[in-house]
Amino acid sequence: MQKSILIVEDEDILREVVKDYLLDAGYEVLEAVDGNEALAIFEEHDIHLIILDIMLPELDGWSVCRKIRKASNVAIIMLTARADEDDTLLGFELGADDYVTKPYSPPILLARVKRLIDSRYARAGKLPDEDTLISNGICVQFPTRTVTVDGESITLTYTEFEILTYLMQNQGIIITREQLITKVWGYEFDGDDRTINSHIRNLRYKLGTKANCIVTVIRAGYKFEGIT
Repeated sequence: MQKSILIVEDEDILREVVKDYLLDAGYEVLEAVDGNEALAIFEEHDIHLIILDIMLPELDGWSVCRKIRKASNVAIIMLTARADEDDTLLGFELGADDYVTKPYSPPILLARVKRLIDSRYARAGKLPDEDTLISNGICVQFPTRTVTVDGESITLTYTEFEILTYLMQNQGIIITREQLITKVWGYEFDGDDRTINSHIRNLRYKLGTKANCIVTVIRAGYKFEGIT
């Protein structure tokens, strides 16, 4: 099945360049030049990933991300013109899965798109060694990438899902922030510890009463503690 990507970018030349790379890679591409148009397109189409610029007319990227996250865990890559850590952290806190700082290389952006798409949908056509992971009332279904807590479904972003499952698969073992970065992003990362902290904070909030399963080990990292 061809995957659909929505590019939300008001710079025509940049949007066209990215579009050409994505089309050549075999993706279906939809385009929006402002936040309101992006939301309208998202509601009308089955979108698998969004490339979302922060600085947009009508409705900025922060607002678009916030609105989409209320209804969907679709993969989101945010584009920022500033190498500002606060911008990056805000994006992650709102539920973005990745970010790219302008100016950037389209092939690098394409590689990040492929990583998110492949990680999220590669399991659809094959059975993993272990389809289900259960611990302390938290149940992960890998084929559908769904998570329930005491039987209640919760919605996780791509990044939150990857962090949770990595910690659960290594229950009782301390996982460093560097290990999480390598596992989740798979490339040299420009952020700092606050980025991981933001994702962990969001994940704990969504886990509700099970938040204490993710334990912070001072000056070491994190570990998952539960009852199998």
